[in-house]
Parts: sequence; structure tokens; C-alpha cells
Amino acid sequence: MSEQKPPPKVPDGNALFLTTRQMAPNAKGFVGYETVWKPFQKEVEYKTPKKP
Repeated sequence: MSEQKPPPKVPDGNALFLTTRQMAPNAKGFVGYETVWKPFQKEVEYKTPKKP
């Protein structure tokens, strides 16, 4: 039978709020992708308003 060679390394994919990275192959040879999302907005701690 023919030998299986490792899959080629794919560069990271970058978008505005998203980054995808290739993961290492598992025991069966499946290569997955890790998805990292950047936050869309900043969260600010809530402060109670002043009393009149």
C-alpha cells in the first residue's frame, strides 16, 4: 500500500473578527481547524446613576 504523507501546513486565516488555525492531525489523520473570535464590542462595568 502507499504511505500516507502528512497534510500540508495551511497558513492562519485572518478576518475582521475571526482567526482560524490548523490543528495537528489526530490518531486517525483528521486535521481540524481552531476558530478564535475577537470580541465585537467592549463591555463596561455598570455604574448606578446619581440620585436626584
